Formats: sequence, structure tokens, C-alpha cells
Amino acid sequence: MNRGIFVTGTDTGVGKTEVSLGLMVALQERGIAVLGMKPVASGGVVGEQGLRCEDAVRLRAQGLIDVPYETVNPYAFEPPIAPHIAAGEAGVEVQLGRIRDAHRELAEQADWVVVEGVGGWLVPLGPSLAVSDLPAALGLPVVLVIGLRLGCLSHSLLTVEAIRSRGLRLAGWVANLLDPDMLARDENIATLAALIDAPCLGVVPWMQQPRPGLIAAHLTVDSLLPSVVGCARDG
Repeated sequence: MNRGIFVTGTDTGVGKTEVSLGLMVALQERGIAVLGMKPVASGGVVGEQGLRCEDAVRLRAQGLIDVPYETVNPYAFEPPIAPHIAAGEAGVEVQLGRIRDAHRELAEQADWVVVEGVGGWLVPLGPSLAVSDLPAALGLPVVLVIGLRLGCLSHSLLTVEAIRSRGLRLAGWVANLLDPDMLARDENIATLAALIDAPCLGVVPWMQQPRPGLIAAHLTVDSLLPSVVGCARDG
């Protein structure tokens, strides 16, 4: 059975892409064939090959095989703004069917697909669609990336509550240090561990030049391997 996870974050800019790449490396080091996916992305650049978004390019490059960019990133928008606004300006409607088809194509070629969301958990993708709709549509449990900085406790617990309210499985969380001078860092991590009923997959230190291999060294995927079977909802 194809397996995978959906990576979301407590906000935009908390390191979802870096952690997603690190998770891909950690899984690949276990001999698992992995592909990455970014269903919706904004902030792209137009080049010789068309519109490309950096996060999706990096996820595609980390995959085990060369797959079409449009399969990794079905919806790409040029302005670096909220995706539903970018889609509206482009006259495009983000549709779950297209995302499902692209995900199925990737899943047929890999053991695992690591799917990265855009922005935070409730970012709108259209009038009646949000990031929070994607994991259920793709049949994936969720990994939450927590940006460690002042205010992260409330943001994290609110996001966990929202994930649970959808009946989705929280497969784990990763703490990513955004502020190297954060006060009471260890105490904040201990509080998160006590209040989030899901395994911590790792604590990523602040890095001036983060690289997937370095991030993977701070992650563990052991708790994911026996439990993530493509089922998004608790039984």
C-alpha cells in the first residue's frame, strides 16, 4: 500500500519545506522510495520552462525519480500572496480532483509521498476550499511543523485542536527553531510535548544554511513507519 504524510505548519515561513525535505531524506535513508508534492504554491518565477515555485522545485529534485513538475505542483501562481487571492487574480479555481489525480500519479511510482501544504492549516485555497481539506481528500495523516518562537504555544495548540476537530490523525510534530535567541526554548518544547498527544519527530536547531541531510539528522521517522498506512481518519 502506498504511504505518505501531509506536512502543515503553525504559520507561513516556519520551515515546512525544510522539514519536508529532511523527512524525505530520513525516509530515503531507510531504503524507502519517496516523492515530494506541493499541491498549491504561490511566489513563482517565470523562466524558460514556465512558472516554477522554489519549494516545489526542491521537493521534486529530492524525489527518487524525475517526474513532471506539473504533477508535483499542479497549481503554481506567480505573485507571493495568499493562494486564493493569487488564484482569483489568475482566473483559476483550485480543484481537489486535479490534486487527487496528481497525487495518485506520484503514489503509483513511489512507496511514500510527502505532501507539503501552503501557509498555515486554515489558509483558503478558494471560496469553499482550504489547506485543511487536502489531507482528508488525499487520505493522509498530518505532521505539524512548529516554528519555535514567542507565541508558538498558542499557535501550535490551536492548530492541533483544528486538526483533531476534522477527525484527522496527527502522526507527529517537529519543532523548528526560528529564533536562535529564543528564551525558555527547552521549557517551551517540554510544554508542547506534554500537551500534544502525538510523538515529537525531532527538534531542528537554528541553521544559517539549512540542508536536507543536516535536518534529517535531527529527525526520526521510526514512529511513522508502522502507523502511517494511508489512512487519514482515526478508527
